[in-house]
Amino acid sequence: MIKLFKNFNKKDWLIIFICFILIFAQVWFDLKIPDYMSEITKLVQTEGSKMSDILTNGAYMILCAFLSLLAAFIVGYLISNLSASFSMKTRKKLFDKVENLSMHEIKQFETSSLITRTTNDITQVQMFIAMGLQMLIKAPITAIWAITKILNKNLRWCLITLIAIIILLSVIAILMKLVIPKFKIVQKLIDKINNVTRENLTGIRVVRAFNAEEYQENKFNDVNNSLTDLQISNQMKFAIMSPVMYLVMYFLTLSIYLVGAYLIKNSLMVDKLGLFGDMVVFSSYAMQVIMSFLMLAMIFMMLPRASVSAKRINEVLDTKESIVDGTIDDNTTDLVGVVEFKNVSFKYPDAEEYVLENISFKANKGEVVAFIGSTGSGKSTLINLVPRFYDVTEGSILIDGVDVRDYKQEFLHNKIGYVPQKAVMFSGTVSSNVKYGDNGREVTNKEVMEAIDVAQAKDFVEKMDDKYNSHIAQSGTNISGGQKQRLAIARAIAKSPEIYIFDDSFSALDYKTDSVLRHELKKYTKDATSLIVAQRIGTIMNADKIIVLDSGKCVGVGTHKELIKNCEIYKQIALSQITKEELENAK
Repeated sequence: MIKLFKNFNKKDWLIIFICFILIFAQVWFDLKIPDYMSEITKLVQTEGSKMSDILTNGAYMILCAFLSLLAAFIVGYLISNLSASFSMKTRKKLFDKVENLSMHEIKQFETSSLITRTTNDITQVQMFIAMGLQMLIKAPITAIWAITKILNKNLRWCLITLIAIIILLSVIAILMKLVIPKFKIVQKLIDKINNVTRENLTGIRVVRAFNAEEYQENKFNDVNNSLTDLQISNQMKFAIMSPVMYLVMYFLTLSIYLVGAYLIKNSLMVDKLGLFGDMVVFSSYAMQVIMSFLMLAMIFMMLPRASVSAKRINEVLDTKESIVDGTIDDNTTDLVGVVEFKNVSFKYPDAEEYVLENISFKANKGEVVAFIGSTGSGKSTLINLVPRFYDVTEGSILIDGVDVRDYKQEFLHNKIGYVPQKAVMFSGTVSSNVKYGDNGREVTNKEVMEAIDVAQAKDFVEKMDDKYNSHIAQSGTNISGGQKQRLAIARAIAKSPEIYIFDDSFSALDYKTDSVLRHELKKYTKDATSLIVAQRIGTIMNADKIIVLDSGKCVGVGTHKELIKNCEIYKQIALSQITKEELENAK
């Protein structure tokens, strides 16, 4: 928690200091009221007292109460703004951190957990700042000040108050020991609820198609019931706090008055009035002491969960980024669009086996280099090393003669037009999805229309209600898989990059659309380098170079005709898709 509070800037600390002064004043006003009450008590019981004196002291009491209320209002306003501002800045910092994490780190935390940390965990810390911070300042000031006021009143009353405080602290300590370990479990269960909910929503079509609604409901209920039971258990333990507090307060008041009555009864007439006034004042101050410990108890109720949440937030913020930004942000060579793999090997972090081993090839400007192989052969992994979604374990990848690790990531990504295996659409319009991102230049509407035309998406886009300004739902749920894939290709085309990366990006297209799109794409991208992962032989037949992968190793490099003659694995893949006669005609 303290580590997270280091995010407070000078302005925030100034606000906290102002709040400290105002709370100090508020406590002074609150503790001044019993003094005036004692004076009024004495005046009422003293013969010859003037009504004006009683009214004056009453007016001072009302003034103190009003000033205390005003100070509390200002503190509440300042603390609320402080907590909201802190929450906003921390949420942004956390979001920015997640943006910079590699795929490996994101998978370590899981998406659902990162969502919880960015929302629920920050809310817990915000609540603690908004409510707990002022109580954290006010409670000790009130307790210490009130105790100093009653120490010289009467030893018996002081002992009674001490016993009450010890009982309260014992109850708080026991409850904290029982509840604190469970708050970490609570946050993990919230992660699980987010995960199950997210999984259900993203896979809703499959759920309905397989009549798995009941299965999903049971899955959700298991996690939901576990969270509910744990929360009920925690709240039941905390529920003990309130009755214990009030019981102690009432018994303390009763004890003070019983002892006071005994003292007044056995005192001289001249001392009775003073003892009565002291008893009234002492009971008021004793209540202030108990209330301060009640505030501390409330802090102890909020602090454990806020501490767990703060720790979870810090876990993300303190995560060391495995993908470190380079320094180069301009072209240092005359080469453009040249991609070279030099003895590249890769294994996932914490994995023992290599996914790719000793891969070497070179793609020159204007060339189309394709990758093919069986499922799990490492094609997509190889492609994902180019934009540095992961860094190579051994060897190096050069773009335009420079190791990709030496580039600034923003500059590197501006060189690349990437189309992922699973087309991703964002909520917005057709146009905003094609223009998506900061590509180092502004994409015009004319370029958007041209890119959509090349991607063979013009027909269905112009049939939509608002054409290029038509709404696209989150994840593109209002368009088909093939339409999403074509818009994803259009997004890469609109970027006009040096290097195109197509990660099995034509799989959802019919053969006719695939053929026409590739024909148009070849004309449009003739001056750019294209790296294509594909399962269809028809998609890559005309590539300048085809690289065949098997179990992470390169087992063949060449054109389609060369590989048919020299690479048995490629030939088997080809024969699994087209007949021998068609293959011979293709030669």
